[in-house]
Amino acid sequence: MFPQKTLLIFFAIFLLHVSTITFASDPDPLQDFCIPHQKLGSMNNASQSHHHGMISILPCKNSSEATAIDFVFSNMKAAGNFSDEGIAVISANPANFPGLNTLGMSFARADIEVGGINPPHFHPRATELVHVVEGKVYIGFVDSSNRVFARVLEQGEVMVLPRGLVHFMMNVGDKIATIFGSFNSQNPGMQKIPSAVFGSGIDEELLQKAFGLDSKQIGSMRRKFDPNSK
Repeated sequence: MFPQKTLLIFFAIFLLHVSTITFASDPDPLQDFCIPHQKLGSMNNASQSHHHGMISILPCKNSSEATAIDFVFSNMKAAGNFSDEGIAVISANPANFPGLNTLGMSFARADIEVGGINPPHFHPRATELVHVVEGKVYIGFVDSSNRVFARVLEQGEVMVLPRGLVHFMMNVGDKIATIFGSFNSQNPGMQKIPSAVFGSGIDEELLQKAFGLDSKQIGSMRRKFDPNSK
């Protein structure tokens, strides 16, 4: 039998390990802010960044060189360019908004045409909080038991989309809808389900068996979602 003191030490180590996994996220900042040093950031990967998981942190320039403009983002005043799916997205992240670097957050504006969609997708590294600024949007997510949590949100309403869960949006109103999404990671990542399945080069036989589709149907889906498919 292990002595009681040894068991307590093992238990403490186990709890520390579990808590590290449970609360893993963007690293905490070590200073008030970190405006990326653009010259150093353009160098090769060996000298330009430190990595925490999949998040690349660029070296900071001297804080005395920072200005108010580093903490202001003005590119969300109007909608961006609409995709074939009827959605226009403008993202704010450390790549185009230096003041966000190391702060563990990012932001996006999305405008959706009438009937337009944001297809099923997920963010592997962030929870998303969606605020409907204008219009009516059917929005929801699917949990790990395949239960759907969805409803139509109107102007002023907010919904949270848990980290890593598939979610979706569709404009069900009679005018363009505008929403803003905030993420608790500066690099939330995104995988669109249709593109991940049919645009990634997964073996065709596997896709046929998984979805009950024939070769012609698989080819059609690949031409739609894989830009490199002929």
